[in-house]
Amino acid sequence: MNMIKDIVLVGIGSGLGGICRYLISLLMSQVRSGFPWGTFVVNVAGCLLIGLLWGVTSRAHNLSPSFSLFLMVGFCGGFTTFSTFSKEGLSLLQADNYLLFTLYVLGSVVLGLAAVGLGYIATK
Repeated sequence: MNMIKDIVLVGIGSGLGGICRYLISLLMSQVRSGFPWGTFVVNVAGCLLIGLLWGVTSRAHNLSPSFSLFLMVGFCGGFTTFSTFSKEGLSLLQADNYLLFTLYVLGSVVLGLAAVGLGYIATK
């Protein structure tokens, strides 16, 4: 029964994360520059959020594992968009836009890692 509850919590969190991702992408679509700002912002913000959650849950031993599943696996999993990131990166390559491709991939990875670390350190 616990497994079914956890699956439902992950599903609900994932749905909410996906809705938030969509809304941010709509907002960012107003920026017309050829750079995939929506996905970039969502991925970096998602990395910061999961770093904060990781830090909080690793220090608060009284938090339910189901709560962590809901937020980290569910919400953050539905919110971040690595598959879209990969598709957009390849689209930039196919368009021979090597500079934007390089900035997008390196920026996403470096800032994503930094945001996870910052989020984790901020909870100390």
